[in-house]
Amino acid sequence: MSEEIFLMKGNEAIAHAAIRYGADGYFGYPITPQSEIMETLMAETPWKTTGMVVLQAESETASINMVYGGAGCGKAVMTSSSSPGMSLMQEGISYLAGAELPCLLVNVMRGGPGLGTIQPSQADYFQTVKGGGHGDYKLITLAPASVQEMVDFVALGFDMSFKYNNPAVILTDGVIGQMMEKVTLPEFKRRRTDDEIREQCPWATLGKPANKKPNVITSLELDPYKMEINNEKFQAKYKQIEEEFVLFEEKNCEDAEYILVAFGSMARICQKTMELAREAGIKVGLIRPITLWPFPTEVISKYASKVAGMLTVEMNAGQMIEDVRLAVEGKTKVEHFGRLGGIVPTPSEVLVALKSKFDL
Repeated sequence: MSEEIFLMKGNEAIAHAAIRYGADGYFGYPITPQSEIMETLMAETPWKTTGMVVLQAESETASINMVYGGAGCGKAVMTSSSSPGMSLMQEGISYLAGAELPCLLVNVMRGGPGLGTIQPSQADYFQTVKGGGHGDYKLITLAPASVQEMVDFVALGFDMSFKYNNPAVILTDGVIGQMMEKVTLPEFKRRRTDDEIREQCPWATLGKPANKKPNVITSLELDPYKMEINNEKFQAKYKQIEEEFVLFEEKNCEDAEYILVAFGSMARICQKTMELAREAGIKVGLIRPITLWPFPTEVISKYASKVAGMLTVEMNAGQMIEDVRLAVEGKTKVEHFGRLGGIVPTPSEVLVALKSKFDL
């Protein structure tokens, strides 16, 4: 079958990509601005075609624990929510990380704190990248900047989560979730059989022959010395992921005097800002982190001594800026510009901020 092209919302694209990936299950709870993910899955009725389970749980807490159960069986399972809903899932996410279970989480961010607004935001960076739950854990975090990447990152997120036995997150925002673009959907992928799952995931609790002990999935370890060994193993895995899996995009950085650093929808805004700045004679480049964790520290560090300054542009009060400042190690000035509460800045606003922050 050849690839198919459609016009759809980012949220709808997530749903179609999950079905075509061969996902085994989705467990979620409605919340704006991501409700179309579950609505699309329900409308497509994949349980009739691919066998995918789609279930509206009674709460976000229930849905993340259903993900825990499905992931413990080695199944490709996922959930989606928006900022307040993700807050309710943090305990379960920590359990998933502690049990080293693969799964895909989708957060379509909205403004906060609290119930906040249904307008887009990027204020969950700390919660996701720094680990909003308890303990020392990391989540593979992908930040799409287009509806096509919403499609592509479903497969990538699942694949990386199974490669490293670690939860993966698509961290997007209401702009990308609600906007419509042309997308190419991949071919349908067959769901794995239980025998294939046992081969790929020997730790899975899919049942064992009578003469063998069943696998036990848990994040509990009462012996502190054994728990330290577990944590050391986790940290070694995180270091391996940092060495093997970092994605980013850079534009016009080779001759840049100033660099904008932005992810998701803000990277699209900054693309236009860069063009406006160059038309005005200001050499501006753009670095877009695609993996927020692992963060593209090395590429940002590479340009730190070559530019007069970097401006992080985020729909928050300044969260990613901490990682950018760590990357540059004081070699250049780093400033932040952001709008709060669900306001999306314009390219012209970003340019004005760039000029103001660096006295241009």
